[in-house]
Parts: sequence; C-alpha cells; structure tokens
Amino acid sequence: MRILVTGASSMLGSAAATALRMRGDEVRVLQRRPSGLVGVDEHRGDITDPRVVRAATEGVDAVVHLAAKVSMTGPWRQFEHINIGGTATLLAAARAAGVTRFVHVSSPSVAHHGTGLVGAEAGAADPDRARGHYARSKASAELLALAADSPDFAVVAIRPHLVWGPGDTQLVGRIVERAQAGRLALVGQGTALIDTTYVDNAADALVAALDRAPEAGVHGQAFVVTNGEPRTVYELIERICFAAESAPPRLRVPVAAAKAGGTAVERLWSALRRTEEPPMTRFLAEQLSTAHWFDQRRTREALRWSPQVTLDEGFVRLAAAYRQGSRPRGHQQDLGRHRPFGRDDDGG
Repeated sequence: MRILVTGASSMLGSAAATALRMRGDEVRVLQRRPSGLVGVDEHRGDITDPRVVRAATEGVDAVVHLAAKVSMTGPWRQFEHINIGGTATLLAAARAAGVTRFVHVSSPSVAHHGTGLVGAEAGAADPDRARGHYARSKASAELLALAADSPDFAVVAIRPHLVWGPGDTQLVGRIVERAQAGRLALVGQGTALIDTTYVDNAADALVAALDRAPEAGVHGQAFVVTNGEPRTVYELIERICFAAESAPPRLRVPVAAAKAGGTAVERLWSALRRTEEPPMTRFLAEQLSTAHWFDQRRTREALRWSPQVTLDEGFVRLAAAYRQGSRPRGHQQDLGRHRPFGRDDDGG
C-alpha cells in the first residue's frame, strides 16, 4: 500500500514507518521536523494546515495518524487546535483523497477518570471525564475519528500505553536524567501495577490495525495495546535505572503530598505562563500511584497480533543501547512542542 504516517519524527512514528517500509509498502511521512528516515517520501509541515495535509494525502491508500500536541500543561486552545483540529483536517483530506484505511493513534487516558484500572478493557472515550487538556483533547479527537468510520473508510483507534525503548527521551530519558541528578523519587510505595509497551510491539500493533481495519469487529473500534506484562512502578523504574547504570530511587513522596504539590505546580506554571514541563502534576501523581493494566484478549484476537518482544528482552536491548551510547529519540510527535514524563502513545 501507499501509506502516510504523520508524526514520523517520534520514536513510535519512526518505528511504524520503518516497519511498513521494510515489508514493502510505499511510505510517506508528515511532520514539522526532519524524520531522519531513509527511503520515505518526506513532507514537512503543520498537521493543521489544510494545504499541507491535502498534498500529503494525495495518492495514498491509508493513513497512520500519530501527530499530536502532548504535554501536561498549556492552554486548552493549543490542544484543541492541534489534537482536535488537526485530526479533523486530516480526516477531511484523507476522505477527499480516496483513502480507505485510517489508524488513529490515541491514548488510554481518554477513558481514565482518576482511579485505578485493573484488568480493564478499552472503555469509551469520554472528553467530559478525562483528566487534563491532553486527555480531553485526545478523547474528542478519537470520537471524531471513529465517527468518520464507514464501509469505504475504515477507521481504527489504537491506544498504546506507555511506549518505551532504546533512545526514548520520555519515560526512559526522564527517569534516567532524574536518577543521575539525584532527583528521582517514588510516589507512594511504588507498588501499583502498570502496563507498558515496548516500541517494536507498539509499531507492530499499528501495522496489524492497518491490515485488519476493513474487517467487521475492527473498524469503528478502539483497542488498548500493551505488552500484557504488568509490573510494579518500582520494578520498572529500577530496571530502567540499572539498564542505564544509574542508581534506582531512594526517595519517596507520600501520595497525598505529591497530588497537592502537583496541583500547586500546575497553578504556578499557568500563572507564570511557563512552557517547560513541570516536575509534577496531579495527573502524573495519580498515574504513578494507581494501577493501570489492561485485558489484552480482545485486542489480540481482533488484530491477530501479539507482542514479540518481552519486557525482559526489552530491558536487555535498552542496556545494550546505553552501552553503545545510542542517542535519544522522542516517543510521541508533538509538532515541536513539549512532552511529559509518563505519557502514552502516546500515543495517556
């Protein structure tokens, strides 16, 4: 197929584009900065620019949409413009261009209401109850995408949870950076079980969704994607630190204090109009202190997909990459803006 991948300068976008190209598809990419990929038709520009998007979708059969604004803070209008408006612009251009398959990369945060998720299924995206501008805008964008599903325009929403791998600047990079600076702390006891997704598995799931999109029970649906190997927060952080030959956290912050501090930091950042990511938010404190793991049976059956790289193998690869001095790469395209620690996708 001829496939457009938006947000291909991200780690997951790059991995998905590479997987498609390696199996023989013609791949076109769209993002604001160079993708660094070889053998693709590169388009650079803004996902909200109709002219740019029309040119990028012309002549393609399918779209994998990752581009989004990913941040824990910032004014609502930016999230609305990029995540909702950009998705609407891309959907309109894709349908006008005769695209028949559309994979929308979403986030489990679209159905998260602040409590733990234990063996949860995907659940319905809910902009009214999702927490934070990012999650609310992604929930609206997912609903917009799924509403466009039709027999000749098959739409699937994929929600990868906490994607990581060698070179990741987000989950991995931020943990290592804080550990090396002696500023890494656990929220609570670090015993909450959470799912994560190794980047190769997430990319394979996007390819599987593209292939299965026209099938009944797949198009018009949302699926959470994870490795299916929930681990405690402490174990995940410890193994990332060991892979980078950094000391694991010794500091602990009570959950209530982390939530209160996160709320205060959010207000301060908003008042000062600061643009860099804050060290803590209430949402992040909730994410680090509550369980988040998902039932993967429906996802694996519908997509006929299963993760090929275990977490243990992923940590081996991560350690090897650090020994070789690999350079980091972001895991979620954000159109040149800021990314948080602990986000999905990417795409919650």
